Amino acid sequence: MFNAINRLLNRHPEQVKATVEIYTWQTCPYCIRAKLLLRWKGVQFTEYKIDGDGAARARMAERANGQRTVPQIFINNQHIGGCNDLYALDRQGKLDPLLAEAAG
Repeated sequence: MFNAINRLLNRHPEQVKATVEIYTWQTCPYCIRAKLLLRWKGVQFTEYKIDGDGAARARMAERANGQRTVPQIFINNQHIGGCNDLYALDRQGKLDPLLAEAAG
């Protein structure tokens, strides 16, 4: 059933090879929106919930070139940015090719 729905909606989760990580706060609307897009595309991702964890936020900021806002998204260990950056990549047609690349 899911395969038929995916075909109907032009989704191809079987083509997702990338390793995706996202740093979030549980109630952050931008985090929720970013996760919705990733789930829509069939991406299985690792989520780091950093609510109230200063050490985790510092690790995120170090990986994200000093960015301290959430979400912060990484595809194959490459810093993508936040929710708006993720949606911009999708609008430009650049997100699906990134997701199709296996981590290397």
